[in-house]
This record gives sequence, structure tokens and C-alpha cells, in this order.
Amino acid sequence: MYTVVFREGIISFHFSPTPHAANVRRRIRQLKDYLMVSSDWISYAIIDDITDVFGPLIHNIEEEVDDIDECIMSSWGTAAKKVEKDDEKVSDDGSSITEVVNTADVLRRAGDCRKRVMSLYRLLGNKADVIKGFAKRCNEQWEVTPHSDIGLYLGDIQDHILTMTSNLSHYEMILARAHGNYLAQINLKMTERSEQTADSLNKLTVLGTIVLPMNIITGLWGMNVWVPGQEYEGDLTWFFCITLGLICFGFACYYAARRVYLI
Repeated sequence: MYTVVFREGIISFHFSPTPHAANVRRRIRQLKDYLMVSSDWISYAIIDDITDVFGPLIHNIEEEVDDIDECIMSSWGTAAKKVEKDDEKVSDDGSSITEVVNTADVLRRAGDCRKRVMSLYRLLGNKADVIKGFAKRCNEQWEVTPHSDIGLYLGDIQDHILTMTSNLSHYEMILARAHGNYLAQINLKMTERSEQTADSLNKLTVLGTIVLPMNIITGLWGMNVWVPGQEYEGDLTWFFCITLGLICFGFACYYAARRVYLI
């Protein structure tokens, strides 16, 4: 939006429908009994109305940043899992309350929010210096510059812009911290899962070590050749002795593994 300020009026140019002119006219109708409306004041009102447009956007970003940060911090140290209907808690009014926070799209939300923050920061980055220079010219005693309180009004807009840019910088810092916390949480989960896998493999290795000698013994007595004990047909003494020996060997190895490997 472009504006040309004259002594007796102001001309604005815009290439798409914009509500700023209508908002300024409504503001003039509300305040015309309390102040002297001039072209300089109308120019200030247009700039102020354009600046106020960023307020709701920054407020939405603030809510999104708080939601992302709370989601990441509340899910810290817990594994992401799906919630079944049987695991849901039903409140008194019948609505279901799930306590597990879904963090599947946290990274995408954080990236989108950081993109919006940087876009607004790029738009507002140099506007404070422009308004500052404009206010400085208004406070100088030049014939073509606005007078009265327009310089003070522009200073108020400058403070507003500086506050918004400061808030955006703070939100960017929070998102960067939340992003780092989320990646650290993923690394911790992967490390925990790796430790669980290694522990399971360790137990399977010990179990295989115990079972291997037992398989050798059973394999020797299961071959189709002459083995000790076959000369006594119908006598199960060898069978029960071998079975009891394998059971004792298994329990002894299991007890030793628990004492040595702490499984």
C-alpha cells in the first residue's frame, strides 16, 4: 500500500482489496469530536492500522509455540504409543480424555511455526528503523514535515514494532530449544531401544549357550546307532537319568548366568 500525503488530504494506492482505509474512516468518525483530524494524522492512522494487523498473527504464533513446548516437555521420557478405546478415560460428561500426548507431528508443527516466525520477522525487521527515521523528520522544524503530536504517535508505533520483533525473537528461541529437546528425546528413545535390543540379544545368547550342550546330548542318544542303555529293552533308567541330568544342567547354567551376567 502506497500513500501520498498532501497538506489538505491523502491519496492511497493499493493493488488488492484492503480493509485499512475503511478502518481509518471508522476511526475518524469515532474520534473527530475529540481531536483535529489532518492529513498527517490520517497517514499515522493508516500506518497504525497496518501495524495492528500483525497483532493477531503474533498472538496465534504465541499460542502455537506454547502448545508445542508443552507437548514436548509433557512427553519427555515417555514412549509414543497408540491409545486404544479401552485405555481411554471417560469423564462424567461422557467425553473421552487421553493422557498420552501424540508427538508424531511435533517436528512438522515446529518447522511450520518457525517458518511463520521468520516470515513475520523478515517483514518487521527493518520497519522500526523506517518509522524511527520518519518520526525524527517529523520532530525537526522543517516546513514540509508533519507537526503537532504525529512524531509522538509514530514513536508509539515504533515501540509497538520493536515489541513485536522482540516477541518473535523470543518465540524463535523457544522453538529452537523445543526442537533441540525433541531431537534429544528421540535420541534418548533410540538409545533406550538399542539397550533393550542388546539386552534381549544377550539373554538369547545365554539361552542358546545353555541349550546347545543339551542338543548335543539329545542328538547323540537320538542317532540310529548303538548307544549305551539299549541293551536293556523296556528299562527307562537311562532315559530318566539323561533327562534329569539335562534338567539339572539347565538349572545350574541358568543360576550361574543370573549370578554372572545379571539377566
